[in-house]
Amino acid sequence: MQGSSEKSNITIPLMSAEELIERVHAYDKNVNEELLKKAYAFSQQSHSNQQRASGEPYFSHPLAVAEILTGLRMDSIGLAATLLHDTVEDTIASMEDIKRLFGDEVAKLVDGVTKLSKIKLKKEQSTQAENFRKLIIAMSVDIRVLLIKLADRLHNMRTIQYLPKPEKRKNIARETLEIYAPLAQRIGVERMQDELEDLSFAEINPDTRDSIIARLHFLRDRGGNITQRIVKELGTLLHDEGIEAKVEGREKAPYSVWRKMQRKNVGFEQLSDIMAFRIYVDTVSECYQALGVIHSHYHVIPGRFKDYISTPKPNRYQSLHTGILGPEKQRIEIQIRTYEMHEIAEFGVAAHWAYKSGGGPKKDGIEYHWLRELLDIVEHAHKSEEFLQNTKLELFQDQVFCFSPKGDLIALPQGASPVDFAYAIHGRVGDTCTGAKVNGRIVPLRTVLRNGDQVEIITQKGSNPSPAWERFVVTGKAKSCIRRFIRTQQRTEYIILGKSILEKLCKQESIEYSEKAFLSVCADFQADSVDDLFANIGAFPNTARDIFNAAYPNHKLKPIEKDPDKIVKTSRDKIKSQNNVPITLKGLIPGMAVHYARCCHPIPGDSIVGIVTTGRGVTIHTADCETLENFMASPERWIDVGWDDKQHDDNSEKLIARLNVVLANQPNNFANMTTIIGKNNANIFNLKITNRTADFFDFILDLEVRDTQHLSDIIAAIRACPAVNSVERAKGR
Repeated sequence: MQGSSEKSNITIPLMSAEELIERVHAYDKNVNEELLKKAYAFSQQSHSNQQRASGEPYFSHPLAVAEILTGLRMDSIGLAATLLHDTVEDTIASMEDIKRLFGDEVAKLVDGVTKLSKIKLKKEQSTQAENFRKLIIAMSVDIRVLLIKLADRLHNMRTIQYLPKPEKRKNIARETLEIYAPLAQRIGVERMQDELEDLSFAEINPDTRDSIIARLHFLRDRGGNITQRIVKELGTLLHDEGIEAKVEGREKAPYSVWRKMQRKNVGFEQLSDIMAFRIYVDTVSECYQALGVIHSHYHVIPGRFKDYISTPKPNRYQSLHTGILGPEKQRIEIQIRTYEMHEIAEFGVAAHWAYKSGGGPKKDGIEYHWLRELLDIVEHAHKSEEFLQNTKLELFQDQVFCFSPKGDLIALPQGASPVDFAYAIHGRVGDTCTGAKVNGRIVPLRTVLRNGDQVEIITQKGSNPSPAWERFVVTGKAKSCIRRFIRTQQRTEYIILGKSILEKLCKQESIEYSEKAFLSVCADFQADSVDDLFANIGAFPNTARDIFNAAYPNHKLKPIEKDPDKIVKTSRDKIKSQNNVPITLKGLIPGMAVHYARCCHPIPGDSIVGIVTTGRGVTIHTADCETLENFMASPERWIDVGWDDKQHDDNSEKLIARLNVVLANQPNNFANMTTIIGKNNANIFNLKITNRTADFFDFILDLEVRDTQHLSDIIAAIRACPAVNSVERAKGR
């Protein structure tokens, strides 16, 4: 798109709707005349008050793009979308208007082109051009979207000279050269590729282009009509040898010449294929016969022969390539192929898909088959409608391309989350990630990213990865970083836990704790150091007594306390004596893994006990939790813990409390109850209906609350609701 300008209006004759229809009718007898007339009129009206930078009516642009696509034999629906492709972005027309007036298929094409128009390559992102190309292909679900966008860019490049700012012209030209010209090459539209490259080259490096053109003119003037003379000489030579062949010659485009000079790091005079010639014959054997004739009459340039007939390229391209010091002592390149090979080369290899991308074709031939279908669409008018409706671009659908706030493009696997994005930026960004914004909105970290999303990662110094992330990240880097952190953190915690368990066991047995005693038994338990021994105990607390017995073999163990009431009472007494210290484990570092038991859902205000749990750190239970009976035989696993005695407010960390509720089965009752919960500053975390009758609902309700007082207030308020039959705090397993 090119914007308006203060230039005076340029009056030019525009192609009429009838003329457009006539062009389409030349290759498609089933042209949808009504659709094209309607799209023509709507686009012309929508853009009626707009001008291009040249001063032309803006409508001349979509019309010119449509004209380009008639040369590629675009179908009626694609051309209607072409006429409308800028209406949603640049006029008051909406996507709903397009869908209502022209149908879903046209609307989808317009929407696809509109989205592609928002993709811009920043100056410093040249190295990411390939990712941008993949993003464009991934977003172009229908091939016609990509063709419209390429034609749109081609017309903009044809009129780029009217943009007043040189820097803007160069940016557009660079983007065209790095993004759109290679895309045109990949889908086989060589004419479009060559023109895009030449127009961009003229804008980016005009002096070099002029110099190459001047040299080509010099060679042409000096040699006269040398190309035709070489064609004639080669044709006569082959004919005299009994080979009937067609010979064509061409002069390479300035950009192609310059690119080869850059790639090979050679001067203009050293190029052997400024002039390239093709020889077409009927059979494979004639290809080799023609090669023998050429090599027997001219000097071969060493290193220039390639046999792609016996060893085709991955994309099925076949031809013989050779470089010779040919007629009139000219260094030329010759390609020898059959007519059938030429068809494949023109329609299957023009895109150079697998070859230029550095990868082989898919085993099932999908990539080549897709290209053949695409080029059939372009070349065979009677199949245009059918193929265009069914051919879809599925390449790169296994990847997602997202932007950072600075515009950097990150390629991720399909299903990636903001956490994957964070680790793709840097390991430290991932480790300290606490939240994410996608397209300006805060989203859960497990959100699945989509093509074109802008992702902003929120970090906090001192934050650590969550083990839960491993369940939804998809990139290898994210998984390995999370696992490495978990291993490091677990080992540290296990060491401290193991040492704490042994210290407690020594205290219970009235023995002074000595690290030397345990160091002496490390080898017996396959531990290289005392830290390894502690880590093993932390991971498997039940081994603590065996290690203690090995360290103190002559000590007689005290009998294990079997009275659960006494253990719980002792725990409660110790909790009270601690004067409600914060949740912490004696001798443990801050950040120790702490989990709240789901069997009893402890909250601040409850009497609690900590249990060392294998592989999880410490699990907090209410002191009257029935599950504690399972740990009576392992008193060394019990940890004295308590709550922080600070005042809890609405901003305090909230824990889950579980309620059993029976509610009358009547309209609005549930809404009334949830309103009560909301007014009491609580949030429903989960809800599960356990029984339903004609009269009542029984359900389990998990609430986020501050403490026991907060929960009591909520229960009292719910009980006051006439619709509630009963509400009790859930207990038990």
